Amino acid sequence: METFTIGELAKECQINLETLRYYERLGLMPEPPRSSSGHRIYPTSALSRVHFIRRAQALGFSLAEIAELLALRRNQEDVCNDVIRQIEAKRREVDRKIADLESIRRALSRMKRLCNGDCLVGDCPILESLDTAKPSVRSRKRNPRRT
Repeated sequence: METFTIGELAKECQINLETLRYYERLGLMPEPPRSSSGHRIYPTSALSRVHFIRRAQALGFSLAEIAELLALRRNQEDVCNDVIRQIEAKRREVDRKIADLESIRRALSRMKRLCNGDCLVGDCPILESLDTAKPSVRSRKRNPRRT
């Protein structure tokens, strides 16, 4: 069976070896056995574990959410309803973010229409509107993990 040192695994996965150590501290990666000299010895299964973590991160899952997905994965005989719930929750979060970004785009477009760029900065209606406008409710940071 092929094994990897932490440096080899990091290189193979194209991540920093400190990232692997961090994943271990968080419990996302099981602590690997060590050689007689104390070096980590990762099995080939560590490759797929890191790839799973990285793909989930690319889809917007937080490390805490990834830990939940990995925990669900331990029970191979369970029905995957909980996985579906996680995916649906992430999709709803993405939909909210898209709506927020579209709102920001509309606000920026409205601001751009206030000025065509030929006034003095001291008289710029865009800057003036930033001084007087109240932040929108949508722009406040949301708690992504409501229960």
